[in-house]
Parts: sequence; C-alpha cells; structure tokens
Amino acid sequence: MTRLTLLVVFLVATVASAADVFVNGVNVDGLVNQNFTKVNVVIDEKGNVHIDAPGYAVKKVTIANEKPNAAVKEEGLITKKYFVVTEQNVLGRTEYDIDLYINGKFVRTLRSDDEQIVSDITKYFAPGKNSVLLQARKVQAHKDQPKSTRADHFFRVIVGEGSMTADQVTIEMPLIKFERTAADSNDVRQEFSVTTR
Repeated sequence: MTRLTLLVVFLVATVASAADVFVNGVNVDGLVNQNFTKVNVVIDEKGNVHIDAPGYAVKKVTIANEKPNAAVKEEGLITKKYFVVTEQNVLGRTEYDIDLYINGKFVRTLRSDDEQIVSDITKYFAPGKNSVLLQARKVQAHKDQPKSTRADHFFRVIVGEGSMTADQVTIEMPLIKFERTAADSNDVRQEFSVTTR
C-alpha cells in the first residue's frame, strides 16, 4: 500500500480556536483544502476532532519567520531582463518572416521589412527552464524590389539577457542566435531551451 505523506506547515502566528483538529495524533489546526478518504473520525469531550487516517503520514514543520511570506515572494521571481533584438544588413532582402513563441505562446511576428526590433520579452518567461520556438517562413518578394539570393543578406534574431538604460538596450548574455539569409529558401522551425535567472 502506498503511504501518502501530508506535510503540515505552521507559521509562528497561528489563530487560536476552541477545538483542535488532529490527524493521526498530530495537531493540524489551520489546515485547509485537504480531502481524506477511508478515515475514522472521533470528537472527544472537549470538542477536539481526531481523524484516524490509515495510509497517511503527517509531519509537522514549524517555520519561524517574522515575515512568513517573504521567502515565498522571493522564490520563483525572474530578476534579470530578457529581450529579443533583430538585425538585418539589407532591409527585407531575405524575404523571411519569423514567428516567435515562448512556452507555446505566440509572442509576435518579426518581419523582414520591419526596421530593427528591440522588445522586452521578460513577461513571457517563467522562472527556470523555458522553451523558445522560432519559425521562419519565406514570404513573397516585394514587386518593386529585385529578388536576392545572396548569402550575405541576412536576417538575424537574438534573444538574450540584458539591461535597458534610457533608450538603449544592451544584450549582456546572448542566449539564442537564429539566422536566415536570402540564399535560404525553405521554411525552418527551431526550438531552444532557455533558463532564466
């Protein structure tokens, strides 16, 4: 039989109540959103509730902290900024549009005929490991612009950790470099793993 372990966390400041609740002899006052199956319940002469729960192990952990939520608030936060930056040496000549997805969510299309794009994408990341998908699609050439097949006409996408001062973004740690050239003709999708800090 699998034993389920129930971890009961108590903060220093607890609310006093007239009756106490015990699971397998351990006081669990303040415990919420729990469901026990196949248990025996006894209410004693003082109104205390005793739950005999075979198959459950209860552990009591006391956290002494003047600000109980401080540690929780700091855990899981991204402290760095993340940006996507595009570079083209000849605007529109690669004839590629690139779709950017982060953790399966569409962020935006980076178009070959757009001026340089510099965008803060921090809000799309979760703490820890993330998935970034770049999907390049060949698009029809502009009628007023001759078609290029030169390998030195590039469209580059950089995703990185950086900082912003006034109106300038500096990529301090490039994490992804994705590039298509005018010599390329096929559609490409490439997935990257990014760990945020």
